[in-house]
Amino acid sequence: MPNHQLNPKVWVDKYSDYMFNFTIVRVSDSEVAKDLISETFLAGLKSKDNFKGEASERTWLISILKRKIIDHYRKINSNKGKAEVRITYNDEESEGDWLEERVRDPFDKTAEDKIENEELGLAILNCLGTLNEKQATIFKLKTIDNFDTEAICNEYNITPSNLWVIIHRARTAMAECLKENWF
Repeated sequence: MPNHQLNPKVWVDKYSDYMFNFTIVRVSDSEVAKDLISETFLAGLKSKDNFKGEASERTWLISILKRKIIDHYRKINSNKGKAEVRITYNDEESEGDWLEERVRDPFDKTAEDKIENEELGLAILNCLGTLNEKQATIFKLKTIDNFDTEAICNEYNITPSNLWVIIHRARTAMAECLKENWF
């Protein structure tokens, strides 16, 4: 099969596991992940005539999936009251991160600590709500969901410099908001 051909008949068997793993770490909800993958396959079928063969079939489908994930977060943000922040704690530490650090406290076993973590989650959610919609969406995509800089820049038609200015301003506003409302 030449590189310029698509074979939609094998997409589910060939790519669905990879796409699910790619999606679940970004949306943390298996039903949403499955829906986004289904939407991706449908969009791929609808736009298969636009496939130029410049990328592999899988890469092309993943690029469609990334847009579907971005659209998913846009939709959530347009329903501000329905948006939620998921704070994941794990054993790995990320150097150089700020809010996006996910570190488990091994001594976090008391009811007081659990309440404090819930309060922090609510404070973060409230502070995200104080950012303008574009700033909040870009901040979440980059710092919480670890989206690729280039993908975000392409989606929002901004330069990498603009992206980092938006991220810096969002971090500053979030820090100030948390300082006033949580610390």
